[in-house]
Amino acid sequence: MSEDLLKAFQQAYRNLELLPLIEQNDLDQFRVDYGNEVIEELEQLVEDSPNGDGKIIFTGHTGCGKSTLLAEFSRRLEERYFVVLFSISDTIEMSDVNHVNILFAIAVNLMYEAEARQVEIPKSTKDAFYKWFATRTKTETESLDAEVSTGFDLLTLFKGVLKVNAAVRNEIKQEFERKISDLVARINEIAAVIQVAIRKEILVLIDDLDKLELGRVNDIYRDNIKALCQPNLRIIYTIPIAVLRDKFLRPLIETETNDQIVVMPVLKLFEKGQSRQTNPQPRAQAKDVLSEILHKRIADELIKPQATEQIVLNSGGVLRELIRIANECCRIALRLIRRKPGQLVIIDEQILDEAVNNIRNDFAVPLGKVDYAILQTTYKNFMPDDPKELDFLDLLHGLYVLEYRNRKNWYDVHPIVVELLRDQGLINGSQPII
Repeated sequence: MSEDLLKAFQQAYRNLELLPLIEQNDLDQFRVDYGNEVIEELEQLVEDSPNGDGKIIFTGHTGCGKSTLLAEFSRRLEERYFVVLFSISDTIEMSDVNHVNILFAIAVNLMYEAEARQVEIPKSTKDAFYKWFATRTKTETESLDAEVSTGFDLLTLFKGVLKVNAAVRNEIKQEFERKISDLVARINEIAAVIQVAIRKEILVLIDDLDKLELGRVNDIYRDNIKALCQPNLRIIYTIPIAVLRDKFLRPLIETETNDQIVVMPVLKLFEKGQSRQTNPQPRAQAKDVLSEILHKRIADELIKPQATEQIVLNSGGVLRELIRIANECCRIALRLIRRKPGQLVIIDEQILDEAVNNIRNDFAVPLGKVDYAILQTTYKNFMPDDPKELDFLDLLHGLYVLEYRNRKNWYDVHPIVVELLRDQGLINGSQPII
């Protein structure tokens, strides 16, 4: 076994685990110039908020780079704002997220960041906040009064209880569901104290709400969007892109946020219909961005140029799919190195074909007859019969279907899923990417 080759692929494999890019050193090493127009759009809405309490909806396909972009955006604004960026999945069990614990998570994370950055808040005020949190999270301490001086540790404890204790979350929901104004008032009080102390306005960014199941998203926003928009501070909420196709939810969200919706598009590798042509040529700018992402993670000597290009094309322009395919290739390569010591291993067409086939099989497992019919129609017409149909929205949410944006929006089937349609005899006359 070539130890150097093994270590090189292990490093590439580790590099491919670094999405999204949150930490500054990861951003410095792997960040590619991408999404600046989206950042500018978010910045305009934040900076020009008439009352300083605008609510912004940020959406896009799962894995299109929203988390990395939010981290970059937060760093750009941290000199001007007290920025609080957190993932809802780090605070609340994802299967139990609701509007009450989203708001409670805002309160906890505001105080957590204030302690982490050593914001000077009067001790009596902090003591009152900690006792309030402790009561709601049923935190048992021998002497809370003696421990409030170590607020950072105490807030870490509160966050842990909120994350793992379903009974606590349920009690918080029961307490505030019918008096949400009390919870909002506490958020506003915490925010006001921080703003006075640091003389900066507050910006909260809540990531990973877009990863919730569509049914739960519907429950959260359908009846509770007004509550989520009540706090007197700027907040950016992430939501699944499929929500924008919901004929009831979208108008609600537009009304309550003053139509402040920012969509992060998928990188468009082909103009509408071009991928169906013989020897289609991808758009150079999109191809170059995706290729650079791979080059920053996989050493050139570990992958053939043709394999890089095919990984890019099979990604459909979705960053996470690009990483997913490359990651699978590295896993296969690492197994080959151990299986055949001394043999030169490089990511080539054969390894890529195996990787794509594995991913295609994963895509195939949940599909039924109705799904295939929707995918067939979408492939042929670049649009389903009904883009508001729940089955289509589930396919959109699951990346079986990708949304692209020109002057008019259009849809296409994920490149890896296209071969499933061909296997079913639902399409013909076009060649697979690999």
